[in-house]
Amino acid sequence: MGNLLLKNLEIVLPDKVQTNCNILIENGIIQNISTDNFSADKVIEFNNANLHSGFIDIHNHGANGFDVNESSADDLIEIGKFLASNGVTAWLPTLVPDSNENFQSVIKAIDEAMQVQKVLPVAQILGVHYEGVFANEKMCGALRPEYFKNFKNGDEVSQIPKLNNGIHFTTLAPEVENGIELIKELTKQNWLVSMGHTKADTETLDNAFQNGAKHLTHFFNAMTGLHHRSLGVVGWALTNDDITFDIIADGVHVHPEMLKFAVENKGTDKVSLISDSIAPTGLGDGDYKMWGEKISVIDSKTNNENGNIAGSVITLLEAFKMMMSLGFSKNAVAKMSSSNPAKLLGLEKTHGSIEVGKSADLVVLDEDGNVKLTVINGTIATNKEQY
Repeated sequence: MGNLLLKNLEIVLPDKVQTNCNILIENGIIQNISTDNFSADKVIEFNNANLHSGFIDIHNHGANGFDVNESSADDLIEIGKFLASNGVTAWLPTLVPDSNENFQSVIKAIDEAMQVQKVLPVAQILGVHYEGVFANEKMCGALRPEYFKNFKNGDEVSQIPKLNNGIHFTTLAPEVENGIELIKELTKQNWLVSMGHTKADTETLDNAFQNGAKHLTHFFNAMTGLHHRSLGVVGWALTNDDITFDIIADGVHVHPEMLKFAVENKGTDKVSLISDSIAPTGLGDGDYKMWGEKISVIDSKTNNENGNIAGSVITLLEAFKMMMSLGFSKNAVAKMSSSNPAKLLGLEKTHGSIEVGKSADLVVLDEDGNVKLTVINGTIATNKEQY
């Protein structure tokens, strides 16, 4: 593989910024970070650029015309190329409720993509995110309730198609029938459980938390809001220090000032940015057929035939820029776009920050937040400028 030297960078870490740094990469791993010079097979020197740990998107339904629910292995690789060009180095393909037959087909495709991706310059698939398989029909948003499942017999979790290897993450409503027992069973089978598409009361939320559901999906969206006489799911999360959440920072799903309010009150250590992107991401405005209906994109806002928002058309790069525009520091946004998702997924020892011994998954941004270079597993995936 050889080695790679990136020179003269401002390195953005969760707790500080280091200037005039050189970073040496070998065999896909960060070997050295220093102001000293090193020799290397390939050297790239920068001017006025910031080095960040690669973005990790835990909630992504597709992009560049490819819908995860309908994707082949090749399609998933194409999504990975698009994401890499926007600074995303790892992701969870996210499935909306569907038939078991279709789930099985996509899981097979994800398995196949994961077998070949490591040597490719694409964002790396870490596992799968099943969104809303067990959800509250009254909070379905753009999900299709005809495919929602119940937990009655106790074996429903085992019937959900699983990957041969990788992370299994799911978003559910804890108030569904036998919801707490469902959370217990998922946790027992090593699923990561997040709560969303829910209107659970505080007692149910407390019980879910105590049994392993410690995260909330796309905060504010598809959950009961804050009221001065009722906490709602939003108020419960903001007043529970041990709960984390992810949020769609597109300025559409959540008003920018509410984004700022929520993150400041929860704390940047406990928030992950997500895209919730769908297949039209990267294609512009228009009408698109997906999930069995027409979804329109107008002025970068999605709507399904019922008038509900149906995901976003951003990448984490746009989310990064949005949070920067709201006054959050580079360090804080680095946490929310990389280190916090890595920690949530249990990958903090190998991913999520720029440290010697960690995977060389990196993105170089210019002063305006535009991608200059993406490195994945130590290999250049995107190089948008000639040096």
